[in-house]
Amino acid sequence: MAKNKIIHSVKGTRDYYPEDMAIRTWLYGKMRQISEAFGYSEFEAPLLEPFELYAAKSGEEIVEKQSYVFTDRGGERITLRPELTPSLARMVAARQQQLTYPLRWWSFGPFWRYERPQKGRTREFFQWNIDMIGDPSPEADAEIISIAAKFFKLLDLQPQDVQILVNDRRLMDRETFCLGINENEREEVYQLIDRKDKMTPQQWETNARKIGLDKVQIKNIESLISNNELWKKSDELQKVLSSLETYGVMEYIKFAPYILRGLIYYTGTVFEAWDTSGEFRALFGGGRYDNLVKDVGGRDVGAVGFAVGDLVITLLLKSLKKLPQFGETPAEIFVTTFDKEHLRPSIKLAMELRQAGFRVTNYLKFEKLGKQLRYANKIGSKFALILGPEEMKKNQVSMKILDSGEQENIPRDRLIKRIYKLLEVNKSS
Repeated sequence: MAKNKIIHSVKGTRDYYPEDMAIRTWLYGKMRQISEAFGYSEFEAPLLEPFELYAAKSGEEIVEKQSYVFTDRGGERITLRPELTPSLARMVAARQQQLTYPLRWWSFGPFWRYERPQKGRTREFFQWNIDMIGDPSPEADAEIISIAAKFFKLLDLQPQDVQILVNDRRLMDRETFCLGINENEREEVYQLIDRKDKMTPQQWETNARKIGLDKVQIKNIESLISNNELWKKSDELQKVLSSLETYGVMEYIKFAPYILRGLIYYTGTVFEAWDTSGEFRALFGGGRYDNLVKDVGGRDVGAVGFAVGDLVITLLLKSLKKLPQFGETPAEIFVTTFDKEHLRPSIKLAMELRQAGFRVTNYLKFEKLGKQLRYANKIGSKFALILGPEEMKKNQVSMKILDSGEQENIPRDRLIKRIYKLLEVNKSS
Protein backbone atom coordinates (compact mmCIF):
# COMPACT_ATOMS: atom_id res chain seq x y z
CA MET A 1 0.00 0.00 0.00
CA ALA A 2 1.33 3.45 -0.92
CA LYS A 3 2.52 5.50 2.00
CA ASN A 4 0.02 8.13 3.21
CA LYS A 5 -2.64 6.97 0.73
CA ILE A 6 -6.18 7.83 1.88
CA ILE A 7 -8.30 4.69 2.12
CA HIS A 8 -11.84 5.40 0.97
CA SER A 9 -15.02 3.82 2.28
CA VAL A 10 -16.55 0.85 0.45
CA LYS A 11 -18.65 1.87 -2.56
CA GLY A 12 -22.29 2.31 -1.64
CA THR A 13 -21.69 2.87 2.08
CA ARG A 14 -21.90 6.11 4.05
CA ASP A 15 -19.69 7.72 6.69
CA TYR A 16 -21.77 9.21 9.50
CA TYR A 17 -19.91 12.26 10.76
CA PRO A 18 -21.40 13.72 13.96
CA GLU A 19 -23.72 16.08 12.04
CA ASP A 20 -24.99 13.12 9.94
CA MET A 21 -25.29 10.91 13.00
CA ALA A 22 -27.38 13.59 14.70
CA ILE A 23 -29.94 13.36 11.87
CA ARG A 24 -30.02 9.56 11.97
CA THR A 25 -30.42 9.53 15.76
CA TRP A 26 -33.20 12.12 15.56
CA LEU A 27 -35.00 10.10 12.90
CA TYR A 28 -34.62 6.92 14.96
CA GLY A 29 -36.12 8.78 17.91
CA LYS A 30 -39.19 9.73 15.86
CA MET A 31 -39.57 6.12 14.70
CA ARG A 32 -39.35 4.93 18.30
CA GLN A 33 -41.85 7.58 19.42
CA ILE A 34 -44.56 6.60 16.94
CA SER A 35 -43.93 2.85 17.39
CA GLU A 36 -44.29 3.07 21.15
CA ALA A 37 -47.33 5.36 20.86
CA PHE A 38 -49.13 2.46 19.14
CA GLY A 39 -47.89 -0.12 21.66
CA TYR A 40 -45.22 -1.85 19.53
CA SER A 41 -42.20 -3.59 21.11
CA GLU A 42 -38.67 -3.21 19.79
CA PHE A 43 -36.81 -6.32 18.64
CA GLU A 44 -33.70 -7.17 16.65
CA ALA A 45 -32.53 -10.05 14.45
CA PRO A 46 -29.02 -11.13 13.39
CA LEU A 47 -27.20 -9.19 10.69
CA LEU A 48 -26.10 -12.53 9.24
CA GLU A 49 -28.71 -15.05 8.11
CA PRO A 50 -28.62 -18.44 6.32
CA PHE A 51 -28.70 -18.08 2.53
CA GLU A 52 -31.65 -20.47 2.39
CA LEU A 53 -33.88 -18.06 4.37
CA TYR A 54 -34.03 -15.70 1.37
CA ALA A 55 -33.54 -18.27 -1.40
CA ALA A 56 -36.61 -20.25 -0.26
CA LYS A 57 -38.91 -17.37 -1.12
CA SER A 58 -37.11 -15.24 -3.70
CA GLY A 59 -35.07 -17.90 -5.51
CA GLU A 60 -31.33 -18.49 -5.43
CA GLU A 61 -30.58 -16.43 -8.54
CA ILE A 62 -32.27 -13.29 -7.22
CA VAL A 63 -30.52 -13.57 -3.85
CA GLU A 64 -27.15 -14.12 -5.53
CA LYS A 65 -27.58 -11.01 -7.69
CA GLN A 66 -29.03 -8.66 -5.09
CA SER A 67 -27.41 -9.69 -1.80
CA TYR A 68 -23.99 -10.05 -0.25
CA VAL A 69 -23.46 -13.82 -0.03
CA PHE A 70 -20.38 -15.70 1.18
CA THR A 71 -19.36 -19.11 2.48
CA ASP A 72 -18.02 -19.08 6.03
CA ARG A 73 -15.17 -21.26 7.32
CA GLY A 74 -17.60 -23.96 8.34
CA GLY A 75 -18.92 -24.24 4.78
CA GLU A 76 -22.31 -22.60 5.46
CA ARG A 77 -23.62 -20.07 2.96
CA ILE A 78 -24.34 -16.79 4.75
CA THR A 79 -26.17 -13.66 3.62
CA LEU A 80 -25.81 -10.14 4.96
CA ARG A 81 -29.49 -9.41 5.54
CA PRO A 82 -31.04 -7.44 2.65
CA GLU A 83 -34.37 -7.03 4.48
CA LEU A 84 -35.91 -7.91 7.85
CA THR A 85 -39.27 -9.54 7.10
CA PRO A 86 -37.88 -13.08 6.48
CA SER A 87 -35.91 -12.83 9.74
CA LEU A 88 -39.05 -11.74 11.56
CA ALA A 89 -40.99 -14.66 10.05
CA ARG A 90 -38.21 -17.07 11.08
CA MET A 91 -38.24 -15.76 14.65
CA VAL A 92 -42.03 -16.09 14.87
CA ALA A 93 -41.93 -19.63 13.45
CA ALA A 94 -39.26 -20.63 16.01
CA ARG A 95 -41.49 -19.70 18.98
CA GLN A 96 -44.92 -19.74 17.40
CA GLN A 97 -46.57 -21.68 20.25
CA GLN A 98 -45.14 -19.48 23.03
CA LEU A 99 -45.88 -16.01 21.61
CA THR A 100 -48.95 -13.91 22.45
CA TYR A 101 -50.86 -12.63 19.41
CA PRO A 102 -51.22 -10.26 17.82
CA LEU A 103 -47.55 -9.37 17.96
CA ARG A 104 -46.73 -5.71 17.47
CA TRP A 105 -42.98 -5.46 16.81
CA TRP A 106 -40.63 -2.85 15.37
CA SER A 107 -36.92 -2.57 14.67
CA PHE A 108 -34.31 -0.17 13.26
CA GLY A 109 -31.00 -1.39 11.94
CA PRO A 110 -28.56 -1.82 9.03
CA PHE A 111 -29.16 -3.80 5.83
CA TRP A 112 -27.17 -4.54 2.68
CA ARG A 113 -28.14 -4.97 -0.97
CA TYR A 114 -25.73 -5.32 -3.86
CA GLU A 115 -27.09 -2.80 -6.35
CA ARG A 116 -25.92 0.23 -8.29
CA PRO A 117 -25.61 3.22 -5.91
CA GLN A 118 -27.64 6.24 -7.02
CA LYS A 119 -29.56 9.14 -5.52
CA GLY A 120 -31.55 7.82 -2.59
CA ARG A 121 -30.11 4.30 -2.88
CA THR A 122 -26.96 2.87 -1.31
CA ARG A 123 -25.66 -0.65 -0.77
CA GLU A 124 -25.69 -0.23 3.01
CA PHE A 125 -28.69 1.48 4.58
CA PHE A 126 -30.63 1.77 7.82
CA GLN A 127 -34.29 0.84 7.90
CA TRP A 128 -37.29 1.04 10.23
CA ASN A 129 -39.49 -2.06 10.14
CA ILE A 130 -42.86 -2.22 11.87
CA ASP A 131 -45.18 -5.25 11.69
CA MET A 132 -48.30 -6.76 13.20
CA ILE A 133 -48.37 -10.57 13.28
CA GLY A 134 -51.44 -12.67 14.06
CA ASP A 135 -54.30 -10.42 12.98
CA PRO A 136 -55.72 -11.09 9.47
CA SER A 137 -58.27 -8.26 9.59
CA PRO A 138 -58.50 -5.19 7.34
CA GLU A 139 -58.45 -3.15 10.56
CA ALA A 140 -54.90 -4.40 11.20
CA ASP A 141 -53.91 -3.17 7.74
CA ALA A 142 -55.46 0.20 8.56
CA GLU A 143 -53.54 0.46 11.83
CA ILE A 144 -50.23 -0.14 10.06
CA ILE A 145 -51.04 2.39 7.31
CA SER A 146 -52.17 4.94 9.91
CA ILE A 147 -48.81 4.56 11.69
CA ALA A 148 -47.14 5.55 8.43
CA ALA A 149 -49.40 8.61 8.13
CA LYS A 150 -48.87 9.60 11.77
CA PHE A 151 -45.13 9.26 11.21
CA PHE A 152 -45.39 11.79 8.39
CA LYS A 153 -47.28 14.15 10.70
CA LEU A 154 -44.59 13.75 13.33
CA LEU A 155 -41.97 14.81 10.77
CA ASP A 156 -44.11 17.81 9.71
CA LEU A 157 -44.63 16.27 6.26
CA GLN A 158 -48.03 17.45 5.08
CA PRO A 159 -50.50 15.76 2.68
CA GLN A 160 -49.37 18.19 -0.03
CA ASP A 161 -45.82 16.82 0.48
CA VAL A 162 -46.50 13.07 0.64
CA GLN A 163 -49.24 10.59 -0.18
CA ILE A 164 -49.75 6.93 0.74
CA LEU A 165 -51.05 4.98 -2.26
CA VAL A 166 -53.15 1.94 -1.30
CA ASN A 167 -54.35 -1.10 -3.27
CA ASP A 168 -55.20 -4.78 -2.68
CA ARG A 169 -53.67 -7.67 -4.61
CA ARG A 170 -56.73 -9.85 -3.98
CA LEU A 171 -58.86 -7.31 -5.82
CA MET A 172 -56.36 -7.15 -8.69
CA ASP A 173 -56.13 -10.96 -8.84
CA ARG A 174 -59.89 -11.17 -9.33
CA GLU A 175 -60.00 -8.36 -11.88
CA THR A 176 -57.07 -9.58 -13.98
CA PHE A 177 -58.51 -13.11 -13.95
CA CYS A 178 -61.66 -11.67 -15.52
CA LEU A 179 -59.42 -10.23 -18.25
CA GLY A 180 -58.15 -13.70 -19.12
CA ILE A 181 -54.85 -13.50 -17.24
CA ASN A 182 -54.18 -16.76 -15.43
CA GLU A 183 -52.15 -17.32 -12.26
CA ASN A 184 -48.99 -18.31 -14.14
CA GLU A 185 -49.00 -15.06 -16.12
CA ARG A 186 -49.97 -12.82 -13.20
CA GLU A 187 -46.54 -12.01 -11.76
CA GLU A 188 -45.16 -10.90 -15.11
CA VAL A 189 -48.21 -8.72 -15.68
CA TYR A 190 -47.90 -7.20 -12.20
CA GLN A 191 -44.22 -6.48 -12.75
CA LEU A 192 -45.11 -4.76 -16.01
CA ILE A 193 -47.75 -2.62 -14.28
CA ASP A 194 -45.28 -1.81 -11.50
CA ARG A 195 -42.82 -0.43 -14.08
CA LYS A 196 -45.35 1.50 -16.17
CA ASP A 197 -44.31 4.93 -14.92
CA LYS A 198 -40.72 4.21 -15.97
CA MET A 199 -41.64 3.59 -19.65
CA THR A 200 -43.07 5.52 -22.55
CA PRO A 201 -46.52 4.30 -23.71
CA GLN A 202 -44.89 2.68 -26.74
CA GLN A 203 -42.27 0.89 -24.61
CA TRP A 204 -44.96 -0.32 -22.23
CA GLU A 205 -47.09 -1.73 -25.06
CA THR A 206 -44.04 -3.42 -26.60
CA ASN A 207 -43.19 -5.09 -23.29
CA ALA A 208 -46.80 -6.09 -22.78
CA ARG A 209 -46.83 -7.86 -26.14
CA LYS A 210 -43.55 -9.59 -25.27
CA ILE A 211 -45.15 -11.30 -22.28
CA GLY A 212 -48.08 -12.48 -24.40
CA LEU A 213 -50.80 -9.88 -23.90
CA ASP A 214 -53.02 -9.13 -26.88
CA LYS A 215 -54.31 -5.71 -27.90
CA VAL A 216 -57.64 -6.09 -26.08
CA GLN A 217 -55.95 -7.24 -22.84
CA ILE A 218 -53.51 -4.32 -22.97
CA LYS A 219 -56.37 -1.85 -23.38
CA ASN A 220 -58.36 -3.50 -20.58
CA ILE A 221 -55.39 -3.45 -18.20
CA GLU A 222 -54.83 0.25 -18.93
CA SER A 223 -58.47 0.91 -18.10
CA LEU A 224 -58.24 -1.23 -14.97
CA ILE A 225 -55.24 0.57 -13.48
CA SER A 226 -56.76 3.99 -14.16
CA ASN A 227 -60.11 3.17 -12.50
CA ASN A 228 -60.10 5.21 -9.28
CA GLU A 229 -63.46 3.78 -8.23
CA LEU A 230 -62.29 0.16 -8.37
CA TRP A 231 -61.87 -0.02 -4.57
CA LYS A 232 -65.66 -0.10 -4.23
CA LYS A 233 -65.55 -3.68 -5.56
CA SER A 234 -63.39 -4.80 -2.62
CA ASP A 235 -64.91 -5.45 0.81
CA GLU A 236 -61.39 -5.51 2.28
CA LEU A 237 -60.43 -2.11 0.88
CA GLN A 238 -63.73 -0.57 1.93
CA LYS A 239 -63.04 -1.67 5.53
CA VAL A 240 -59.42 -0.45 5.37
CA LEU A 241 -60.42 2.98 4.09
CA SER A 242 -63.29 3.26 6.58
CA SER A 243 -60.87 2.52 9.45
CA LEU A 244 -58.37 5.06 8.11
CA GLU A 245 -61.11 7.68 8.32
CA THR A 246 -61.51 6.78 12.01
CA TYR A 247 -57.76 7.32 12.51
CA GLY A 248 -58.13 10.77 10.96
CA VAL A 249 -55.45 10.31 8.30
CA MET A 250 -57.46 10.12 5.07
CA GLU A 251 -55.87 13.32 3.77
CA TYR A 252 -52.67 11.26 3.33
CA ILE A 253 -54.38 8.32 1.60
CA LYS A 254 -55.13 7.71 -2.08
CA PHE A 255 -56.46 4.57 -3.75
CA ALA A 256 -54.09 3.60 -6.59
CA PRO A 257 -54.94 0.44 -8.61
CA TYR A 258 -51.49 0.54 -10.26
CA ILE A 259 -49.67 -0.05 -6.95
CA LEU A 260 -48.91 -3.78 -6.73
CA ARG A 261 -45.48 -3.99 -5.00
CA GLY A 262 -42.73 -6.03 -6.59
CA LEU A 263 -42.02 -8.44 -3.75
CA ILE A 264 -43.70 -11.76 -4.38
CA TYR A 265 -44.80 -12.47 -0.82
CA TYR A 266 -47.59 -9.87 -0.61
CA THR A 267 -51.03 -11.47 -0.39
CA GLY A 268 -53.53 -8.64 0.25
CA THR A 269 -53.39 -4.94 1.00
CA VAL A 270 -50.33 -3.21 -0.45
CA PHE A 271 -49.23 0.41 -0.17
CA GLU A 272 -46.41 2.77 -1.06
CA ALA A 273 -45.59 6.30 0.06
CA TRP A 274 -44.47 8.85 -2.52
CA ASP A 275 -43.49 12.49 -2.43
CA THR A 276 -46.00 14.52 -4.44
CA SER A 277 -43.29 16.36 -6.38
CA GLY A 278 -42.04 13.11 -7.90
CA GLU A 279 -38.43 14.07 -7.18
CA PHE A 280 -37.66 10.86 -5.29
CA ARG A 281 -38.42 7.19 -5.76
CA ALA A 282 -40.89 5.56 -3.37
CA LEU A 283 -40.26 6.69 0.21
CA PHE A 284 -41.30 3.27 1.51
CA GLY A 285 -43.73 0.43 0.96
CA GLY A 286 -45.44 -2.45 2.68
CA GLY A 287 -48.48 -4.65 2.82
CA ARG A 288 -50.03 -7.92 3.94
CA TYR A 289 -47.90 -11.09 3.72
CA ASP A 290 -49.95 -13.93 5.26
CA ASN A 291 -47.89 -16.81 3.83
CA LEU A 292 -44.36 -15.90 4.88
CA VAL A 293 -44.26 -17.52 8.34
CA LYS A 294 -45.51 -20.78 6.82
CA ASP A 295 -42.88 -20.54 4.07
CA VAL A 296 -40.07 -20.55 6.66
CA GLY A 297 -41.42 -23.55 8.56
CA GLY A 298 -44.19 -22.16 10.76
CA ARG A 299 -47.96 -22.29 10.60
CA ASP A 300 -50.22 -19.91 8.66
CA VAL A 301 -50.56 -16.60 10.46
CA GLY A 302 -51.76 -13.20 9.26
CA ALA A 303 -49.08 -10.52 8.97
CA VAL A 304 -48.84 -6.92 7.76
CA GLY A 305 -46.10 -4.33 7.94
CA PHE A 306 -43.86 -1.84 6.17
CA ALA A 307 -40.23 -0.70 6.06
CA VAL A 308 -38.76 2.81 5.80
CA GLY A 309 -35.14 3.44 4.82
CA ASP A 310 -33.40 6.42 6.41
CA LEU A 311 -31.83 7.91 3.26
CA VAL A 312 -34.73 8.89 0.98
CA ILE A 313 -36.85 10.28 3.82
CA THR A 314 -33.85 12.35 4.97
CA LEU A 315 -33.27 13.70 1.45
CA LEU A 316 -36.96 14.65 1.22
CA LEU A 317 -36.91 16.43 4.58
CA LYS A 318 -33.75 18.26 3.54
CA SER A 319 -35.26 19.35 0.20
CA LEU A 320 -38.35 20.68 2.02
CA LYS A 321 -36.17 22.37 4.68
CA LYS A 322 -37.89 20.36 7.41
CA LEU A 323 -34.83 18.94 9.12
CA PRO A 324 -34.27 20.45 12.59
CA GLN A 325 -31.13 22.39 13.38
CA PHE A 326 -28.62 20.22 15.22
CA GLY A 327 -26.43 22.75 16.98
CA GLU A 328 -26.37 21.16 20.41
CA THR A 329 -22.95 20.80 21.93
CA PRO A 330 -21.57 17.43 23.04
CA ALA A 331 -20.44 19.13 26.26
CA GLU A 332 -22.20 22.15 27.74
CA ILE A 333 -19.40 22.62 30.30
CA PHE A 334 -15.72 22.87 29.41
CA VAL A 335 -13.14 22.55 32.21
CA THR A 336 -9.83 24.18 31.38
CA THR A 337 -6.40 23.10 32.62
CA PHE A 338 -4.55 25.92 34.35
CA ASP A 339 -1.18 24.13 34.42
CA LYS A 340 0.25 20.63 34.87
CA GLU A 341 -0.17 20.77 38.65
CA HIS A 342 -3.88 21.56 38.32
CA LEU A 343 -4.77 18.86 35.78
CA ARG A 344 -5.95 16.32 38.36
CA PRO A 345 -8.06 18.82 40.34
CA SER A 346 -9.67 19.89 37.03
CA ILE A 347 -10.47 16.27 36.15
CA LYS A 348 -11.93 15.80 39.62
CA LEU A 349 -14.11 18.91 39.16
CA ALA A 350 -15.37 17.57 35.82
CA MET A 351 -16.28 14.25 37.43
CA GLU A 352 -18.28 16.01 40.17
CA LEU A 353 -20.26 17.88 37.50
CA ARG A 354 -20.88 14.69 35.49
CA GLN A 355 -22.28 13.03 38.60
CA ALA A 356 -24.64 16.01 38.90
CA GLY A 357 -25.97 15.20 35.42
CA PHE A 358 -24.09 17.68 33.22
CA ARG A 359 -22.25 16.93 29.97
CA VAL A 360 -18.64 17.91 30.61
CA THR A 361 -15.32 17.70 28.81
CA ASN A 362 -11.76 18.52 29.93
CA TYR A 363 -8.74 19.97 28.24
CA LEU A 364 -6.18 17.33 29.15
CA LYS A 365 -2.97 19.25 28.56
CA PHE A 366 -1.75 22.68 29.46
CA GLU A 367 -1.88 25.32 26.75
CA LYS A 368 -2.58 29.03 26.78
CA LEU A 369 -6.03 29.82 28.14
CA GLY A 370 -7.02 31.65 24.93
CA LYS A 371 -6.45 28.51 22.85
CA GLN A 372 -8.48 26.43 25.28
CA LEU A 373 -11.38 28.91 25.17
CA ARG A 374 -11.33 28.98 21.37
CA TYR A 375 -11.65 25.18 21.41
CA ALA A 376 -14.58 25.44 23.86
CA ASN A 377 -16.31 27.91 21.54
CA LYS A 378 -15.80 25.68 18.50
CA ILE A 379 -17.43 22.67 20.14
CA GLY A 380 -20.31 24.85 21.34
CA SER A 381 -19.81 24.70 25.11
CA LYS A 382 -21.83 27.20 27.12
CA PHE A 383 -19.49 27.62 30.10
CA ALA A 384 -15.74 27.38 30.60
CA LEU A 385 -14.50 26.70 34.14
CA ILE A 386 -11.08 27.76 35.38
CA LEU A 387 -9.52 26.18 38.44
CA GLY A 388 -6.16 27.80 39.21
CA PRO A 389 -4.14 28.43 42.36
CA GLU A 390 -6.19 31.52 43.36
CA GLU A 391 -9.47 29.68 42.93
CA MET A 392 -8.15 26.68 44.84
CA LYS A 393 -7.01 28.89 47.71
CA LYS A 394 -10.45 30.54 47.98
CA ASN A 395 -12.35 27.29 47.31
CA GLN A 396 -13.92 28.88 44.24
CA VAL A 397 -14.25 28.24 40.53
CA SER A 398 -14.01 30.96 37.88
CA MET A 399 -16.73 30.57 35.26
CA LYS A 400 -16.78 32.25 31.86
CA ILE A 401 -20.10 32.40 30.00
CA LEU A 402 -18.85 31.90 26.47
CA ASP A 403 -21.56 33.57 24.38
CA SER A 404 -21.53 36.81 26.40
CA GLY A 405 -17.95 36.81 27.65
CA GLU A 406 -19.12 37.50 31.22
CA GLN A 407 -17.04 35.96 33.98
CA GLU A 408 -17.76 35.37 37.65
CA ASN A 409 -16.19 33.63 40.63
CA ILE A 410 -18.48 31.10 42.30
CA PRO A 411 -17.98 29.33 45.65
CA ARG A 412 -17.36 25.64 45.00
CA ASP A 413 -20.36 24.52 47.07
CA ARG A 414 -22.71 26.76 45.03
CA LEU A 415 -21.35 25.92 41.57
CA ILE A 416 -23.81 23.17 40.65
CA LYS A 417 -26.85 25.23 41.69
CA ARG A 418 -25.53 28.23 39.74
CA ILE A 419 -25.05 26.20 36.54
CA TYR A 420 -28.54 24.73 36.84
CA LYS A 421 -29.97 28.24 37.14
CA LEU A 422 -28.03 29.54 34.14
CA LEU A 423 -29.11 26.59 31.99
CA GLU A 424 -32.76 27.19 32.94
CA VAL A 425 -32.42 30.86 31.91
CA ASN A 426 -30.94 29.79 28.56
CA LYS A 427 -33.81 27.33 27.93
CA SER A 428 -36.49 29.93 28.64
CA SER A 429 -34.88 32.71 26.58
